[in-house]
Order: sequence, then C-alpha cells, then structure tokens
Amino acid sequence: MAISTSFTPTPSATTAEEQTFEMGLRPLSFSEFVGQEQIKKNLKVFIDGAKKRKEPLHHALLSGPPGLGKTTLASIIAREMGGNLKITSGPAIEKSGDIAALLTSLEPNDVLFIDEIHRLKKPVEEILYSAMEDFALDLMVGKGAGAKSMRLSLPPFTLLGATTKMGSLSAPLRDRFGGIFKFQFYIPEEMEKIIHRSARILEIDIEKNAVEGIASAARSTPRIANRILRHLRDFAHAQNSPCITNSIAKESLIALGIDGTGLDENDRQFLLLIVEKFNGGPVGLSTLSAALSEDRETIEEIIEPYLLQCGFLNRTPKGRVITGRGMEALGVEVEGKEQEKMF
Repeated sequence: MAISTSFTPTPSATTAEEQTFEMGLRPLSFSEFVGQEQIKKNLKVFIDGAKKRKEPLHHALLSGPPGLGKTTLASIIAREMGGNLKITSGPAIEKSGDIAALLTSLEPNDVLFIDEIHRLKKPVEEILYSAMEDFALDLMVGKGAGAKSMRLSLPPFTLLGATTKMGSLSAPLRDRFGGIFKFQFYIPEEMEKIIHRSARILEIDIEKNAVEGIASAARSTPRIANRILRHLRDFAHAQNSPCITNSIAKESLIALGIDGTGLDENDRQFLLLIVEKFNGGPVGLSTLSAALSEDRETIEEIIEPYLLQCGFLNRTPKGRVITGRGMEALGVEVEGKEQEKMF
C-alpha cells in the first residue's frame, strides 16, 4: 500500500521527524489498534459488507482531538480495503485544481484522507459533492459566455475526513458522509497497553510503575504517550540504562516540565493567566488569545480539550472559568466565596 502525504503546518501538526517516528509505531491492523472499540467494531462490519458487495466503503467522518489515532485508523481501513492511502489536509488544498488533481489520480478502492477537512475552502468543498455522491468530477472549461461544463468519471473510492471541530463543518458536506465516528480519550488501561507495545518496538525495557507514570502524564492521548516515551528512552540511554525505571521516569518528567496530571508549562501558564489576571474568570477567548499571544485555534484545539476533560476548566456563555479542581492542580488554595464560585 502506498502512502502519499501533503501536509500544511498547523498548530496541531508535528514536525517531519516526529511524523516519521509516529509512523514506525502505528498499528497496521485492527487487532493491533488499542482502544476505540465501538468504532472498530462498526468499521469491521461495514468493511466486510463492502468487500462482499465489491463496493467501496461508505465515506466516513472521523472527529475528535488530535493524537487519538484518526490517521492510523485511515491507513488500516485502506489496507483492509486493498487500496492505496492518499493523505492531505484542508489547508493544503488551496484551489479547485488541487482537489481535481487528487481525485483524478485515485484508483479503484483507494482511500483519500483529508485531515482538518473543516478548513476546506467553499469552492473546493463543492467539487467534493458530486465526487462523493456520483463518483464524478464536474469541471468548468473556459470563461464567460463560452464556458462549458464537463463531467469526468472517477473510480469508486472512499473519502475519510478528519476534524477536530465538527461544528465548523458545513451541513451539505457533513450530510454526504455515510458514517460519523467520534473518537474518545483513552482510559488508563488502554494507554498502558499502547506504551508497552511502543516500548517493545523501540526495544527498550520499562518498569511497570514507569508505564503508569507515562500513562498518567500523557493526557489520555497515544501520540503524547509515544512522544514522552521517546524522550524517556533518551534519558535512560544518557544514564547508560537499558531500562526506563520508575526513578528515571519521574526525573525525566520533571525535566520535561510535565506533572503527574499531564499538565505542561503551556497548560499551567494558561490556567495561571486566568487566575492571576482575570480572578479565575470568566474571560473571553479573544482576550485570552491576546494575553497569551496565541491564536484562538491553538487554544481551542490544543490547550483546552484536556483541561475540560479533567474538569480544570469550564466554558460558559460569559467566557472561560477555572474550576476548583484546576486551582488544586496549580496548588492554589481556594477559600470562602471564591471556593463557591470555582466549584
């Protein structure tokens, strides 16, 4: 199976080196893929049915925060369907000709994976309508009064879209997907299985307590767990240790600025800003964006999801408010009326 990529850097994108590292750790089959059990169960049924009918798999939309395995699952689907996987992203498709070139390069049973599909431009999105429904590409040839429409047939293919912002997807595009799958954060047991598997691939031994420590600090996200494991392997090798011990893990996480709840320096800076400058909130997203010199998208898609999941932050109609649990995570005491406000 061939994999072609065309990524445009985004706040959630990893570096080329990290992408290569992640590729080496990605599962190649449903049996190797840990977690997201209901999604896997349904996809197996849909893939089996499509193969028996000798049809392409229905187009599917994969939603959820970054790092939960959407791209990995896309590669598994392509392998199961016996086609190639072509990967691109919404921001990378700048004009209609870009998507037309991608669609006409597809072969039967290929899977086209568009990351951040909610960021597609409207003219590009509209070309996908006929491609998804009729496996046809409608093009306008010429300009003005002499312009003519042309329809090109496309081979049967599957479009997989990935999004972190389901609400930003237009209704016409969303309705053309046969299945919508919402990825969930991973539970500790699943995270530990993923870390054990990655450690075996990286050929590094790891103590049980160290695995639990990484799982707790990885924000319920496999991509982050693998990234931490990679750094801890470097710390272990620097100490000439063939094993990531619990003590090495603790020292390394402190050096990386990651605490036991998974908060890093960016998270703490974000929460402390709300506490110290805005008295715990509420404070609007635009104000936070300006105060942090960080764009709104990074805050909404990268910083906030885990804080919301942990109950450290609330989104209210008036703005962001830190919770009592968030104050405790920062080591800030909450007393009197402020305690009632936070809880």
